[in-house]
Amino acid sequence: MSEVDPSDEVLAHAARLLEIVNSSWMTQATRVAAELGLPDLIAEGRCTADDLAAATQTHAPSLQRLLRALVTLDICRESADGTFELTPMGELLRTDTDGSVRSWTIYWGREVWPEWAHLLDSVTTGRSAREIVSGSAHFDPLRDDPARAAIFNSAMAENTRLTTRSIVTGYDFGATSRIVDVGGGYGELLAAVLAANPTVEGVLFDLPHAIEKAGPYLEKCGVADRCTLLSGSFFEELPADSDAYMLKNVLHDWDDELSHDILATCRRAMTGSSKLLVIERVVPEVMEPRPEHRLLARADLHMLVAHAALERTESQFRDLLGSAGLTTSRVLPLAMGYSLIEAVRAEQ
Repeated sequence: MSEVDPSDEVLAHAARLLEIVNSSWMTQATRVAAELGLPDLIAEGRCTADDLAAATQTHAPSLQRLLRALVTLDICRESADGTFELTPMGELLRTDTDGSVRSWTIYWGREVWPEWAHLLDSVTTGRSAREIVSGSAHFDPLRDDPARAAIFNSAMAENTRLTTRSIVTGYDFGATSRIVDVGGGYGELLAAVLAANPTVEGVLFDLPHAIEKAGPYLEKCGVADRCTLLSGSFFEELPADSDAYMLKNVLHDWDDELSHDILATCRRAMTGSSKLLVIERVVPEVMEPRPEHRLLARADLHMLVAHAALERTESQFRDLLGSAGLTTSRVLPLAMGYSLIEAVRAEQ
């Protein structure tokens, strides 16, 4: 009995599936380009594979193959004379360009990469792959590895930068006199809020590895004189009696029990008129095969692998906030799949 050839429809599905399965090469190609600093070098005018190899101390023929692969990803263009130039998307892998995602590309391709190889273990056990691989949970590796902490905090600042404009324009901070950015990293979001609202004062609250590097950035933004830097744990105590408390990309790092504890700390610090601003991705109740849903699914699985935590639906956020004595007052959609969830203390 002869085998039946696959139909055109089957071949089309197979091609699409294999593109998904094999797409990990794109992560590593862009990560290596970012780590070698190729976009910065090309922007400086070093545009041949030989010149770039000399500058990066790499093997020229192999580097040329990487560059040609990057052409297929629309990171750069190849000319007939053997030179390469950046595309607009390739510009985003430069160090200091607006909208840069260079640090995130390195963090994802270098630091997170080994953890994703243990997704099966996380799905099987519910534990984070980070704990399985390294024995360290949550952000403990950052405490003992300054280089990893630096690339992580830079990556978080880049991600925040992509949504900052929609946050600052989408919510009225003008009526706030003092705002606490809880787990605010280098202060990317808080600096933008303060810059847009000259009468507002801020408190940047995070672990020492982030706070230590925040000062120069706030100085650069011209808001350091209106910002207090405090290091500590949001599981223990926060500055009291502020008008607003921001939690951006904090709760998705923790399971419901620990997220409840963070929210309880916030509630203890809040007054009856304080607002809690939770800025997170909000997952739809029903998933569909759409690009924006794939982004959310990727983020959700990353939380599982990295922290045994999760991205949440709006109803899950409402329940979580309610369990900590907080009432959701409104939900505002933002850019890049994010929403701002405003909450207040529930009446006792």
